Amino acid sequence: MAISDTQVERYARHILLPEIGGAGQARLLAAKVLVVGAGGLGTPVIQYLAAAGVGTIGVVDDDDVDLSNLQRQVIHTTDRIGMAKAESARVAVGQINPDVNLVPYKQRLTADNATDLIAEYDIVADGSDNFETRFLVNDACYLAKKTLVSGAILRFDGQLSTFKAHEGGTNPCYRCVFPEAPPPGQIPTCAEAGVLGSLCGVVGSLQATEIIKEITGAGDSLSGALLIIDGLSTTFRRVGIKPDPACALCGPRPRIRDLSAHVKTTAL
Repeated sequence: MAISDTQVERYARHILLPEIGGAGQARLLAAKVLVVGAGGLGTPVIQYLAAAGVGTIGVVDDDDVDLSNLQRQVIHTTDRIGMAKAESARVAVGQINPDVNLVPYKQRLTADNATDLIAEYDIVADGSDNFETRFLVNDACYLAKKTLVSGAILRFDGQLSTFKAHEGGTNPCYRCVFPEAPPPGQIPTCAEAGVLGSLCGVVGSLQATEIIKEITGAGDSLSGALLIIDGLSTTFRRVGIKPDPACALCGPRPRIRDLSAHVKTTAL
């Protein structure tokens, strides 16, 4: 993909980086990323991917902007309360970068549509706020052979990893770390326990960084590691994770071969 003079100026600070350069920026402009959730994590991911020049960003979210969202979901604004979050993100991205095409999907991510949606994109960012969606996204990405960059937050804590078990080797999937979802009600949601708004920006920005690295090939992948963030003590801990030979999805004797187990899931 040829880069115009205007784009050279817009992305000059990327192009100056030897790890990205003009070739890496061209890959960003040609890339297609699906963001699941336009909430606390999804909104900084969308903003930084748009600013970076990721050519096509799909956003899946069936919710509308609410006043209580604005403390952390910084892509939305007071005058867009009541607007679909996916559409609000489209409006915002249009103001950030005209190079970017944001495709809004005002719908739930379900077993019925996940395969078709994910097939249209190169990489997936999961910013959902419930375990049902996280497991669905992981399973769908593995089966579709798509790289997943997954983030999670609660109160003052965050975590982040990249999952690409479809490439084999030492790459685990989400189920290698968390084999099953906890029982309902065991872990509170952000709506129940709260979340520090600025921490969403920290984790979401790191998600965007890992996505950009995966697209351009810069640096080392976060696959095979789980980054754990404690906002109260301002500590970052990187824990190594390995494929689980007993994993029901990516292990040598998989029990999950399709998304049928998610058919009754209410996601996102």
